[in-house]
Amino acid sequence: MIARISSGKSTAGLIRYLFDTKKAKDHTDPHLVASWDGFAPDPGRAEDFDATKKLLVADLDLRVKQARRLGRAPEQHVWHCSVRAAPEDRELTDDEWAQVARRIVHATGIAPEGDPDGCHWVAVRHAPDHIHIAATKVRGDLSSVRHWHDYRNADRELVAVEKEYGLRQVARGDRTAAKRPTRAEQEKSRRRGRGTTAREQLRTTVRTAVAAASTIEEFAHLLSQIDGVITQVVYFPSGDVRGYKIALKGDTNAQGDPVWFSGSELAPDLSFPKIRERLNAIEPATDQQLNRGRPDPWHQTITMIELIPHHLDQADDEASQAHLHAFGEVLDALPLLAPRQLRTQLRDAATAFERATRSRIRAEQHQARALRSAARAMLRQPPPKDGALLAMLLDAAVLVVIAASRWHQRHHHDQQVEAARQALLHLQIAYDQAAVAPLAALAQGRPSQQIVERHIHHVRRAVPSQAERVLADPAFDALITVLSDSEAAGHDPDQLLRQATDQRPLDDARNPARVLTWRVQRITTGQALSSRDRVAGVRSTVKLRTSAPAHSAEFTPSQPSAPGRRR
Repeated sequence: MIARISSGKSTAGLIRYLFDTKKAKDHTDPHLVASWDGFAPDPGRAEDFDATKKLLVADLDLRVKQARRLGRAPEQHVWHCSVRAAPEDRELTDDEWAQVARRIVHATGIAPEGDPDGCHWVAVRHAPDHIHIAATKVRGDLSSVRHWHDYRNADRELVAVEKEYGLRQVARGDRTAAKRPTRAEQEKSRRRGRGTTAREQLRTTVRTAVAAASTIEEFAHLLSQIDGVITQVVYFPSGDVRGYKIALKGDTNAQGDPVWFSGSELAPDLSFPKIRERLNAIEPATDQQLNRGRPDPWHQTITMIELIPHHLDQADDEASQAHLHAFGEVLDALPLLAPRQLRTQLRDAATAFERATRSRIRAEQHQARALRSAARAMLRQPPPKDGALLAMLLDAAVLVVIAASRWHQRHHHDQQVEAARQALLHLQIAYDQAAVAPLAALAQGRPSQQIVERHIHHVRRAVPSQAERVLADPAFDALITVLSDSEAAGHDPDQLLRQATDQRPLDDARNPARVLTWRVQRITTGQALSSRDRVAGVRSTVKLRTSAPAHSAEFTPSQPSAPGRRR
């Protein structure tokens, strides 16, 4: 079960919404299942609906009006809590929902059991899978109710309800999740025919800008260049930058003013201080570094990504959290470089994994300096058209997401575990699509049968427990080609296969030959990278544009400019 809590100013407006069946088509048979005294008038069961609704609002507002005459009524006097069961849960009866409602108002302090001065409240059921609790926040002595930490207390009570009622135990968060769109934002989005709310679109836009920028100045410049988005930088009286706010063009309030969002309102890690901390952890590239013939940044990024599961196995949680942040930025950047047919899955993977990049553990951002620098350099150099490097990177990324899920599981980060699992589904689909063409190209280079037989012997010797699965894999011809090319370059096939297998067992690999193909390629490529190459960074400059009509930002990497110059 999941609870959502909000406050408001109009009791009549909330009751009108809860009993509405005309505008809200999903509201069926609205009626009370519980109330503060068990005798509250129920518009859903009365002959005169309008008159009964007015009586209910008057009863709920009775103490509010009394407190208002004394100047003691809170401005936001309405307390609203919706409680929703999981889709796979059984349908609860009205009596069961009534018990859930009483437990919630008791746990949150709205109406503790046995307290005659508890607030007036009702629980309305207008759909099979959820209820709404509406209360007014004035107690019997006309004091305002103290409902501090109400969400946390309600969530804790719902954990007990799930166990007692045999319901699905929902993954609980640690209050580091991005703020969900409000009901008003969702309805506004539906009216305008948008698939996502302004808050969600802007969150994606800002995250992509962070992934593309190398400095805070470049980040601000990129945001200012996006069509369909309005950005303002906020300053302290001293002239120092305090933060930023952003809005979608055309998204206005009742007064016609833009609906602004600060970074922290989009997500905790998108506040200006958090973004500045991450971008300050990127090592700026010097002209000498740019001119000295650096290895391909795609290979560098892949090498850095490969190391993340190792980092997650260490005891340094702050460093692990930093690498998850940096890896999330890589996922945010991938749709900028991927073929059009892969972008939807990659965006969905990045959006899902965004939740897995945050926890209560503070990240030591400088620990991920190498990955951030390599990823920014990668944006300046699109991958070869054969798609091999992209497929290789996605293969490594799949391993990182699996490792991230296990790391969060060890730390009991339930929501992050679920987010990583969702990201994995999208990432695997993108990987499967990306791997088809490069594997087919490799298979065309299959060597002579004599060489094939020799490599079959290598496979049986290096991975005896998985040999038959590897040999039966459709990607086996591609693996043979890679082994043959590596052997011609001076590598030992036995050693390469053992090293590739040691990275992670093949027991749960759907296509073991395909996995080995990319691992062998990464090993032979990674051996050419020096330790200095792994930590150096290159500045990247990107050009941004927005695709209509969804107002979602699409970033197009620019071509490399002359060393030391920004295009």
